[in-house]
Amino acid sequence: QVQLVESGGGLVQPGGSLRLSCAASGFTFSSSTMSWVRQAPGKGLEWVANISPRGLVTKYADSVKGQFIISRDNAKNILYPQMNSLKPGDAAVSYCAGYGSEGRGTQVTVSS
Repeated sequence: QVQLVESGGGLVQPGGSLRLSCAASGFTFSSSTMSWVRQAPGKGLEWVANISPRGLVTKYADSVKGQFIISRDNAKNILYPQMNSLKPGDAAVSYCAGYGSEGRGTQVTVSS
């Protein structure tokens, strides 16, 4: 079955960076557009970024453009959401999504 498993979340200080991982299985990862979404406390889901199957095209929400980077390793079936210059307002549960499925998410906390 389709599985998306996020990891790499945790506590980071303001201004810090965090690279998440999303391990995919159960579908042809290299043929799938992948997405990154997040949900801040008390708010709805926010789309953050997309990446094309070969990683040649990426799109970002205006709120994270220039701050976050999405990449992928198709040989390893892993999606890499990278968050830089983190602010307290970036605290959220981050999810990866693709092939009609979504992972369970990983918590990112930004605090000094």
